[in-house]
Amino acid sequence: MSRKKERVLLGMSGGVDSSVAGYLLREQGYEVIGVTMKVWPQDCISRAEDKCCGPQAIADARGVAHSLGIPHYVVDEADQFERLVIDYFSSEYQAGRTPNPCVMCNEKLKFGNLWSKAAALGCDYIATGHYAIIEHSVVPQSRDDPDRVDARVRCESSGITDPGYYAMLRKGIDPRKDQSYFLFSLRQPQLRRALTPLGKMTKPQIREIAHSLGLKVADKIDSQEICFVPGNDYKAFLRSHLGENEFHRGEIYDVDGNFVAEHGGIELFTIGQRKGLPGGSLRPRYVVDLDPETNRVIIGDAENLVCDEFEIDRVNWHPVAGIDGSHARGVASASPLAEGEGTEVRGFPSGNGESRQPSPHPLTCEGRGGRTPARGEDDPRSFFKATVKIRYSHPGTVATVTPLENNRARIRLHEAQRAVTPGQAAVIYDGDVVIGGGWICRQPSAVVA
Repeated sequence: MSRKKERVLLGMSGGVDSSVAGYLLREQGYEVIGVTMKVWPQDCISRAEDKCCGPQAIADARGVAHSLGIPHYVVDEADQFERLVIDYFSSEYQAGRTPNPCVMCNEKLKFGNLWSKAAALGCDYIATGHYAIIEHSVVPQSRDDPDRVDARVRCESSGITDPGYYAMLRKGIDPRKDQSYFLFSLRQPQLRRALTPLGKMTKPQIREIAHSLGLKVADKIDSQEICFVPGNDYKAFLRSHLGENEFHRGEIYDVDGNFVAEHGGIELFTIGQRKGLPGGSLRPRYVVDLDPETNRVIIGDAENLVCDEFEIDRVNWHPVAGIDGSHARGVASASPLAEGEGTEVRGFPSGNGESRQPSPHPLTCEGRGGRTPARGEDDPRSFFKATVKIRYSHPGTVATVTPLENNRARIRLHEAQRAVTPGQAAVIYDGDVVIGGGWICRQPSAVVA
């Protein structure tokens, strides 16, 4: 008897990436169902434009689905998008932080709320056009049972609870397009039922396939903006969404505590900003700190932007990190999983002295010689060396990572970096493997103001 054909819910944005993803999944033997989320709220300025939150995107996705011979549905997620993404976006600026709405949208909507639609349609997976690799694996029952390594995980609609199953997130092979950073916050139940067929392909390859299929979106320009912020002018969007009366006005000080000027709202500033600051200085000045308690904007020189240590909170540790509740100093699991799921898949010692089952993937990353993350010699469970990206466009830098209690971690950069920005995600890699990540916290200000 033949195995049941697995069904995939494909998120279609109307762009070339998700369109080709649909073709690839169909060729791999999946039954593909295309879905486009209608996410534009009534006050979204760009709702009539050609963006993933606009009606033109729906028309493009519908046309591609017709060309590929797959069904296509539109689901209205406007209310949820408003609550989970746009309200978060606005409130982060009001709190003096710089948000990352793409991470939140992936976690809460694309791989979150959308699962109820997938389950209702009898789907086994959710797929997207992200440039990232998600490997579905199973830990072998014993070292003498190699046939279980790399076994394909079939995700039932109810979700997998077998602790032997897990999914590993890796960088896409195209370094210019890799989007693993935006997926770091996905938990195991989400990753296990996720497919990203573009992870091992480059953008030129994707466009070539689209051309060969005659898809009208083959040359569609990639959006470089936040989908609901036209022209990337977030200040205009906040004025429209919040209203001027909701801005937190205050004062601008320099790092020495000298009053410089008044400002029209802490929401209008981000760490590292240079434009729009009061003049009168012989050297360029930058925003180096935002204090939401006093609504003060602190400005300084370029060297005041340099940082070599910070903390992250709401950390999501992936199973390959081997960090859980029995970790050093009682560190709590920062990535809560469903009951019955486990994260102990590395070969690190556990709190009771027993050895955990090793991961089926020993992180054989390029240039690492198959080594696992190098942990500290004094306490092999207390800290480790990894590569950390402090924003999506950041190339990554070597750091020492120390897990802390309450879903936090300390990041000590081996080379100081500019503009470490509260509210942005810091994602932790071992080679090309995502082992965790969290949200950058504001450091106590040293400004005498």
